[in-house]
Amino acid sequence: MNSRLSNRVNNMATSATLAMAAKARELKEQGNDIIGLSLGEPDFTVPEFVKEAAIQAIKDNYHSYTPVDGYGDLKQAIITKFKRDNNLSYTPSQIVVSTGAKQSLANLAQVLLNEGDEVLLPAPYWVSYSDISKVAGGIPVEISTTIDNDFKVTPQALEAAITPKTKMMIYSSPCNPSGSVYSKDELRALADVLVKYPNIIVVSDEIYEHINYVGGHVSMAAFEDMYDRTVTVNGVSKAFSMTGWRIGYMGAPEYIARACNKMQGQVTSGANCIAQRASIAALENPPSRIQYMVDAFKERRSLILGLLAEIPGIKVNEPDGAFYVFPDISYYFGKTYRGKIINNASDFAIYLLEEAKVATVTGEAFGDPNCIRISYAASDKDIIEAMRRIKEVLE
Repeated sequence: MNSRLSNRVNNMATSATLAMAAKARELKEQGNDIIGLSLGEPDFTVPEFVKEAAIQAIKDNYHSYTPVDGYGDLKQAIITKFKRDNNLSYTPSQIVVSTGAKQSLANLAQVLLNEGDEVLLPAPYWVSYSDISKVAGGIPVEISTTIDNDFKVTPQALEAAITPKTKMMIYSSPCNPSGSVYSKDELRALADVLVKYPNIIVVSDEIYEHINYVGGHVSMAAFEDMYDRTVTVNGVSKAFSMTGWRIGYMGAPEYIARACNKMQGQVTSGANCIAQRASIAALENPPSRIQYMVDAFKERRSLILGLLAEIPGIKVNEPDGAFYVFPDISYYFGKTYRGKIINNASDFAIYLLEEAKVATVTGEAFGDPNCIRISYAASDKDIIEAMRRIKEVLE
């Protein structure tokens, strides 16, 4: 039956994180005690002030179609947030609100890429960057990094990857899956390379901005010579634990924002009305209102790093943000258990799911075949038990 489907969808990979979550749910429904550490989803409830804003919106009879690019007062809240947190100045015509930051990224790929355009992806990168680029006709170009330099791309590696076909670069800081955070000096060094190639658009995914343990988040667009060539993508999913509310947004050069508005108008139109009203409350409040979540994630980071350090053969660095660890598990490649050989990170992740009943995600999906991603957006109890099980089955 696949012959009836488009080549576009037949060639598209299934999201590895969602696929692992689905497999874990399936095993759980069969009666297995699965600990899920595969999804990047905060386990906190939505802050009360956000809930109250949503309830008030329902009482105020918000129910109609929304403007394609978002309510005007939400866009103003986004503008205020960008100035307050990132020292970025935007006008309403430069803001587009979408159904999640993922749609913002997909819109950008659709409006900027032509067939054969190359997209630079410092690896490891979020799983969907590659296929979002491919669906738009782009060619993903991975730039390798190593755990020894905290998975950060160097200016030399960036310049070596640029060709006359390079049209875009997508990166995240704090990074999903590595948790790496680029400092101002590190971003400036990358910008010094990029300014020499004025046709390259940079997409800065800052969805984990506030889950930062070292402080000093820096936006690429804050550099004056990169402002007109950078699109800043963000949203409320991670910082406010609003994953299911599906609100993302971008600040972009006006011509790009207008193009994304045009694209979105033919696909989904405006984002959910109640979620938009709630997002105004989220963004108008200072980041200090959600610091309790960040503090908890930092404690869990210490917990999981300590437990991983007790497992032989696992190499892990200390991430500076987000809520993931991305250990190198290549020590186990070639090893056998019950007749099953662990050839790669995918085999390793499946082994952990089947034998330890712990769901993780293969690093192959993120552009690094030697690693797996483990989310610590889970309770201390689940983290401790998961690491105990993993240690046991690896012994």
